[in-house]
Amino acid sequence: MTKIPLPGTPVRGSKSGSPIMALLDLLGRRWAMGVLWTLCDGGVATFRQLQERCETISPSVLNARLKELRAAGLVDHNGKGYVATDLGQELYTHLEPMGDWAKKWALTLKD
Repeated sequence: MTKIPLPGTPVRGSKSGSPIMALLDLLGRRWAMGVLWTLCDGGVATFRQLQERCETISPSVLNARLKELRAAGLVDHNGKGYVATDLGQELYTHLEPMGDWAKKWALTLKD
């Protein structure tokens, strides 16, 4: 079984394992948020398509992140490819405004 950060157990940045810290630990892993974002933004994708969409991700890292995101209930395989679950899509709706904010923030750094 794939080990993922779990609320209520110590995680990176939190001895108590608060749910938000467990989520941030999971999403803070290399390429985790990128894989979820790509699936939510681009729809169903085979392993190879997802690797192409993520551009620089290695097959071993993609495989590890998919296992973790599936174990967390955020991603699944529907027979045609990988897809964000309803829970993954819901998380994306909360992250999307952060993406918009980040674009504004990036512009302020150019000044």
